Amino acid sequence: MKIALLSMAMLGSQLVTPVSDRVPKLNVEATCKASVATDKAMGLDLAQSYEDCMRDENAAQQQLAAVWLANSNELRNQCEGEATAAGSDSYVDLLTCLQMADPAKSPAPAPALRGASKNRNKN
Repeated sequence: MKIALLSMAMLGSQLVTPVSDRVPKLNVEATCKASVATDKAMGLDLAQSYEDCMRDENAAQQQLAAVWLANSNELRNQCEGEATAAGSDSYVDLLTCLQMADPAKSPAPAPALRGASKNRNKN
């Protein structure tokens, strides 16, 4: 009986996904480089520079630090998954996801950030 309970406890602990109390570290550098290359390949008139992309991503990361713990673990996990889908990490997408889920927890409106967001060319 004790062995069965111990086995169940060990199995259950493996199913728990830990959530960090800190904003996750995302590889936005690679995503910004890729988005700049994509913009250039598409011949966009208003292509975003790497520097502008990184500035937006860093601004979003700073804003996230202020609101990260105000959101539930479930929402943080969901938004982190969306912001890192397909290997395209973006703090802008992570921040947007949290803001859309509960606008009341977000700080005052910030300037429009494009960053490496998957939605950057829809503005």
